[in-house]
Amino acid sequence: MFMVVDLLLGGDYDTIYSKMSSLQKRLLRCISVKWLALDYLRSQHIIHRDVKPDNILLDEQGHAHLTDFNVATIIKDGERATALAGTKPYMAPEIFQSFVNGGTGYSFEVDWWSLGIMAFELLRGWRPYDIHSSSPVETLVQLFSTVTVQYSSVWSKDMTGLLRKLLTVNPENRSSCLLDIQNSTFLGNTVWEDLLEKKVEPGFVPNKGRLHCDPTFELEEMILESKPLHKKKKRLAKNKSRDNSKDSSQSDDYLQECLDTLQQEFVIFNREKLKKSTEMRSRSVSRLESTDEAEGEAELEDIGGVEPEAENSTLNMCGSVCSSNASSN
Repeated sequence: MFMVVDLLLGGDYDTIYSKMSSLQKRLLRCISVKWLALDYLRSQHIIHRDVKPDNILLDEQGHAHLTDFNVATIIKDGERATALAGTKPYMAPEIFQSFVNGGTGYSFEVDWWSLGIMAFELLRGWRPYDIHSSSPVETLVQLFSTVTVQYSSVWSKDMTGLLRKLLTVNPENRSSCLLDIQNSTFLGNTVWEDLLEKKVEPGFVPNKGRLHCDPTFELEEMILESKPLHKKKKRLAKNKSRDNSKDSSQSDDYLQECLDTLQQEFVIFNREKLKKSTEMRSRSVSRLESTDEAEGEAELEDIGGVEPEAENSTLNMCGSVCSSNASSN
């Protein structure tokens, strides 16, 4: 299977947000594009479940693209998702509650929570909740009910109000559709049609002569599935693979010795060569047979006695003797 995707060379939100000037306005303009993306996904019954700065990439013109649908899911009308999926610091509270306590599951609102976490992080420099990939799921359920988000005092009331609506713990009261965002006072001057058609100047245009990624970068956040993986398990698996590689190297040496022995003793079958050798044998046998026949005839002639001329002379002599005896009598 071959997968063809767009080439996005502008880097991701996590690596370029510090380079932007007029940070608040430009970042919220970039994030507005993602609200359009989430609205489209909802119309297609898709929950992304892993919205975060690392998964929003820029093209060379600075337009943002939502990528990495690795843990996305499709739900039909009335259905709810229940699997533990996503990156912990950006996952909505109802995902953890559904996993720990059961219940009805979750829906499209989880992506809007993730976008609110991402907007807060890009504007503030850190996330509103101290959550890491190693944080136990059970403690996270209590965390959302006890910890209050601290908003910056330098932010405008309109922007803080928008973030509050996105970071509402109860999904029923959370802003989770494009109409709620469009009605926000903070984005009242946004021309959404122009934004959708890429007519609005991007908040950041990457330098085409630079590499906008770190090749040595390793993700600190782990994507979760129904059976979460932890660093300890990864280390154990890595150590086990090393031990297996040692054992496999020893077995490979032994196997190579066996193959060498087999190759020395094994005669490769060559059909054409066998055919030629068979023909040569048949020719040599026919030659030997013809030689034997010639020798046999020569021996028979030697054993048979006198040559024909000798026989005639002998008969003549006998005739003359017999005739002379008869006349004397």
